[in-house]
Amino acid sequence: MAQAASHTQQHPIKLYLVIWALLFVLSACSYLVDYVGLQGYLRWSLILIFMVLKAGLIVAIFMHMAWERLALVYAMLLPPILVLVFVAMMVSESNYTLFTRLVFFGTGP
Repeated sequence: MAQAASHTQQHPIKLYLVIWALLFVLSACSYLVDYVGLQGYLRWSLILIFMVLKAGLIVAIFMHMAWERLALVYAMLLPPILVLVFVAMMVSESNYTLFTRLVFFGTGP
């Protein structure tokens, strides 16, 4: 009776500890944005950047996407990227629609 050889790769615990430390630092930076009192586009840009970096670390390391085949990565990451592209297209279309309404209907009473 032949035994099936299972080759599972174990990642070093140091990798996970470093990722946890990076997540902690990124969260601290995100909280510091509020603590310092930044306002406007700078505040929201920094918060979104830290959020995307944390999500990227979690997906890449804890969901093992860094070691998966390219087809699986595309299957998991391509749909959200396409949704963001469609959202950007809708935002640009909304500006055009607002401009058209202001030109043809006026600015109001």
